[in-house]
Amino acid sequence: MEEKRKGKVLVIDDNEDILFALNLLLKPLVEDIRATKNPEQIDRLCDMVHPDVVLMDMNFRRDAISGEEGFEWLEHILHRDAQAVVILMTAYADADKAVRALKSGATDFITKPWDNSKLLATLFAGIELSRERHKNRLLEQRMEVAASPFGSTAAPTIIGESAAMQRVLQTVAQVAPTDANVLILGENGTGKDVIARQLCARSGRAAKPFVSIDLGSVPEQLFESELFGYEKGAFTDAHKTKAGRMETASGGTLFLDEIGNLPLPLQAKLLAALERREISRLGSTQTTPIDVRLLCATNADIHSEVAEGRFREDLLYRINTIEITIPPLRERGEDIILLAEHFLATYARKYNKVVKTLNRDARQRLLRHSWPGNVRELMHAVERAVLLAKGTALCAQDFVLKEPARRSSPTPTLNLERLEQEAIERAMQIAGGNVTRAAELLGITRFALYRKLRTLPPPSL
Repeated sequence: MEEKRKGKVLVIDDNEDILFALNLLLKPLVEDIRATKNPEQIDRLCDMVHPDVVLMDMNFRRDAISGEEGFEWLEHILHRDAQAVVILMTAYADADKAVRALKSGATDFITKPWDNSKLLATLFAGIELSRERHKNRLLEQRMEVAASPFGSTAAPTIIGESAAMQRVLQTVAQVAPTDANVLILGENGTGKDVIARQLCARSGRAAKPFVSIDLGSVPEQLFESELFGYEKGAFTDAHKTKAGRMETASGGTLFLDEIGNLPLPLQAKLLAALERREISRLGSTQTTPIDVRLLCATNADIHSEVAEGRFREDLLYRINTIEITIPPLRERGEDIILLAEHFLATYARKYNKVVKTLNRDARQRLLRHSWPGNVRELMHAVERAVLLAKGTALCAQDFVLKEPARRSSPTPTLNLERLEQEAIERAMQIAGGNVTRAAELLGITRFALYRKLRTLPPPSL
């Protein structure tokens, strides 16, 4: 039956009758079967098919019965992929050869002529082993991602009682249980990543991977390999096959931070992957299905980026089923004090300090500051203050706060003739075109104004 078809098999044997028989036996039972008489085709076919099992004869030269070729090709396959499942076949079997095959890394050993039921049992056991190894490899990569700066499963607490933050939290509560794609907007340091982790933690995918990638920190030439992964040999430093972030996140949540930095060509590839729900690793012609809940964030004015042609409108529609805008800290009022007290307690414990509170002057100073770096700036400011504090309460002097440098206005170009013309035009407008009244406003005689009107360009009434 169709539901029993599983696994991809590569068969290598120099006997066409063997290839025909195996193709006839296996084709109704597996997803894909490829066969070749020439072991030199192994690399090409493995790259094309990504077989779960390689079923390979041990002898390829006429009258050769030693099996040495089989051992050599087994070593070649395992060098390509140490976890490859290879089942060796030979008509010249003996116990020593079978033991050597298993010690050399073969998964199993089949003697020709074979019993169909035993061959199928061996083959499907190999397919199951291959799938299990793939799952374990993916799990290891997910653990690496979670331990790296690109990914974390932690969901920090959101602190905020201001009306602006309460609106954000209400939206998070409504959206989190769904699989809707969410675009999180806000200035640097407002906590977009915290909102993303909260959305994941309160979703049905909470127990599945949360994979994060900061697109602003990835060199452009590495974008594609980070998102989609790559096959061994896809480029110079690709020494082993590696799943990309999208594949690693499958079943869970993918958080693309600073998505506004994604170059236009990759925007098209990301859109195609999201629409087809599948990816293709670099260097591979095969596709891999993915199932991710997508969260994105940016500090850019993404709608202006679309209007100016730097971000695809169709991709924006795909990623912003829901938009959440996080307010800057300067608009959150007393949340500044709540956050400062939270950070104070955190760093007092971390550094074993006796600091317990903020005095009145410190509170006032924190509330007056504009916080261009938002919550991140506040966190670092409190950490520094706690480290250097000498008493049990932080005072205003404990905080080193710098306002952003203001751009000085360019020195205006002063043109006396132009200034005089503007003054006359303004006076004539106020006077409703009455020259006598305009002259009085300018502090000159009516005749002097007539002379100036004759020498200056006509005023705009």
